[in-house]
Amino acid sequence: MDQNLISKKELLELTGISYGQLYRWKRKNLIPEDWFIRKSTFTGQETFFPKAKILDRIDKILNMKEGLSLNELADMFSPNPAEASLTKDELLKRNIVSKEVLAMYEKYQGETEVFDFEQLLYVYILEKMLQTGEISLDETKIIVQALADHYPKFHGKNCDLIFVRKLGVAICCMVSSPSEVYFESGAKLVAQFNLANCIEELKLKLA
Repeated sequence: MDQNLISKKELLELTGISYGQLYRWKRKNLIPEDWFIRKSTFTGQETFFPKAKILDRIDKILNMKEGLSLNELADMFSPNPAEASLTKDELLKRNIVSKEVLAMYEKYQGETEVFDFEQLLYVYILEKMLQTGEISLDETKIIVQALADHYPKFHGKNCDLIFVRKLGVAICCMVSSPSEVYFESGAKLVAQFNLANCIEELKLKLA
């Protein structure tokens, strides 16, 4: 069996949740439909899940369900932007991004006093990419421009931001997720961020 998958039976045993809970969370969109993978086995058709994703999601649901309703949790895990905004001062006070990243963003996109959710997402991703230590300050302009130009085209659908470098030349692109992407020989994948994961992390920080 694919080591990256876990069967439904194993999942229920490992997490201690019931069949009813699993499918109630599916109906509430806490667990994406496309994570339920039907495969043929020697006993017939069985349901499998991407192991790392489902275990992480169930851990979060179990830890957060006391403080939030199922609808609030569904909104938290949705790839759709939240109806949220923060002032520049609030962003800094909450340590969501650094002063340097804010200054860099404003250098390219103009000064902003109140950041809407998309702008919050862009500076949050910029902060994460710089923290990898793999991105130069000059390259941040490419990332900000790629997000501003292309993220709105996905209209809340899941997508990845990919940063590649070859012979010192950097390229940033956005692709639908999940996708298989292959690069030419000599190109180095420097960073790849899933926007849905970033949105979920950001919503948790704003909650």
